[in-house]
Amino acid sequence: MTTDRTRQFEAAALPHLDAAWNLARWLLRDDQLADDAVQEAYLRAFRFFDGLRGESARPWLLGIVRNACYDWMRQNRQLADQVEFDELRDSEAADGHSSAQAGDPARQWEQRAQGERINAAIDALPPVYREMIVLRELEEMRYEDIARIAGVPLGTVMSRLSRARALLRDSLRDERPAGDAGGKIHHVNV
Repeated sequence: MTTDRTRQFEAAALPHLDAAWNLARWLLRDDQLADDAVQEAYLRAFRFFDGLRGESARPWLLGIVRNACYDWMRQNRQLADQVEFDELRDSEAADGHSSAQAGDPARQWEQRAQGERINAAIDALPPVYREMIVLRELEEMRYEDIARIAGVPLGTVMSRLSRARALLRDSLRDERPAGDAGGKIHHVNV
């Protein structure tokens, strides 16, 4: 039997399920762990749903997802750094279902190689910087919402994001193949 509270929670939380899973997947670097963390976070969110008053559910919910991920990383520290995650391998694009597959094969290869370099650079970031990039560049969250999610002051968000972008630039500069003078990044603004 579905209650009014359940319907209200579903209406507020379910539209953000993809963003919740995306954040968990980037933080934990594993699809199954992300599934588990999001499930745990949604259970926590439902339990405390009555505490959400007039604020946007997205930052509130992503904050709970973030906390669930960090709880897991704290409890499984040695495993958190050893789990391999490959965005391109694990995504639909790797299966050839992306609508961007049309066009010049050389350009497609170049874009795929660049995407792999960017994803590897993001994946190599420490979690506090990785979450900033994911929330700002991939989820397009406002700085104020990121501050709420991470539980840090706005200035800390800006400094972490600046540091994350600098680390990405350095990493991508070091990884740029010979003959690539442009170095333009299409997926993440660094």
